[in-house]
Amino acid sequence: MTTTKRLPRTRSKTIQSPSSVSVEKVKRNSKAFRTYEQALKYLFDRTDYERQQRLRYNVTTFDLNRMYALLKGVGNPHNKVRCVHIAGTKGKGSTATMLAKMIEANGYKVGLYTSPHVTSLHERITVNSVMITKKAMVDLINRLRPVIEKLAQKEDAPTFFEIMTALAFLYFADQKADIAVIETGLGGRLDSTNVVRPELVGITSISLDHQNLLGPTLDNIAKEKAGVMKEGVPVVTVPQDPLAMRILKRQATALKAPLSVTGRDIDFSYRFESSREHGPHNRICLTTPHSRFEHLRVPLPGEHQAINCGLALAMLDQLKQRGFQLDDSKAIAGLNSVSLVGRMEIISNDPRILVDAAHNGASIQALIHAIGQHIPYDSMIIIFGCNNDKDIRGMLTQLQYGADKVIFTRSNSPKAVYPQDLADIYTEICGKMCQTAMSLREAVRIACSAVTREDLICITGSFYLVGQAKDQIGVHQYT
Repeated sequence: MTTTKRLPRTRSKTIQSPSSVSVEKVKRNSKAFRTYEQALKYLFDRTDYERQQRLRYNVTTFDLNRMYALLKGVGNPHNKVRCVHIAGTKGKGSTATMLAKMIEANGYKVGLYTSPHVTSLHERITVNSVMITKKAMVDLINRLRPVIEKLAQKEDAPTFFEIMTALAFLYFADQKADIAVIETGLGGRLDSTNVVRPELVGITSISLDHQNLLGPTLDNIAKEKAGVMKEGVPVVTVPQDPLAMRILKRQATALKAPLSVTGRDIDFSYRFESSREHGPHNRICLTTPHSRFEHLRVPLPGEHQAINCGLALAMLDQLKQRGFQLDDSKAIAGLNSVSLVGRMEIISNDPRILVDAAHNGASIQALIHAIGQHIPYDSMIIIFGCNNDKDIRGMLTQLQYGADKVIFTRSNSPKAVYPQDLADIYTEICGKMCQTAMSLREAVRIACSAVTREDLICITGSFYLVGQAKDQIGVHQYT
């Protein structure tokens, strides 16, 4: 049995006073929620920018001062746990999960905060790969509630994501996590998670996404992602578009934050191969003065995951230099245990149905390439639905290169694009025929009527659609 390591609290600023809203005080409060359902309704009744159709990205809507006030009201838990911060457009959740697993395998207690979730809200907050419990969720919402309502009286009510982020910090502090791996939600500069001063910053691949909020061009988006950098804090990233890389370098230089890039400053390479034991997969090599990883099998399929894995290993190497005792062989064992919900996941074998939460043009391109490398099929039907804040034209442009047939549908998100609108844009882009369905259930029924055992159905375009697919398929009959 692995012994949990404890790190010395090296920074005096991490030692804070106890929460101003004590557990005992909450227990005596007659307004405290008694059931999980009550607490969850309260949480979901808060403003949720993940679901709002029209949203302004500014310091009023995304107010870090409000986030600081919320955290101060419960004792500044974000200052009590050492953390790493991961931003970027695609691959954040994969990179965060791989890094967390490798640290956990070395005996540390590791918190992981990611978003959005696929099927359960509890996926967002884990400690040593175990999701937060319903009881803990209720207790923490009760502790946050007085502060939430005090801020609301000043017409500055915290949002759903701000409350979830505060809840995660509280949970990690309560659990005495040695380190937390924190993924940004939207952008970086104004994101609710950007209240931390991390040990290390990681930035995954940057591409077009949320242009209506973060800006129409890649340099606009890169500036928002670079906003998570802190003065003097090391930054690790992957090869980027030259425009994005120029922005990252400029910000790192201004903050005197050491910036390293896998494949440039860090010796890194990857290759695709196939074996009888593992089938098609990628292997990577990464070497630094402190680490030597040779021919490691990437646990997740796709070339893009090889790049994400390289970033996770480079971040692990940086943590060694920050005082973490990390054994390479244990880290590899942790890496081999990684799996992710909703990423290249087969959820049915007859018919074969794969789901993936790719939700921008670059992610759809990577998905189609990965399917071609890893999954043999005769023809592929793609069921696609996305939200209106995404790079719709970019995604539909990539669909034409992999889909033998496309069925457009919509998820249960308020932001979901009308299927016929998607079909019209798709036909305009490539001139190909397609079908529409007003529900996922109808789309799957249509797809199932047209496939053989050698064909593949791929459901993609949004986390909402993938979550619905996982909830429905296997429970309902489509044929």
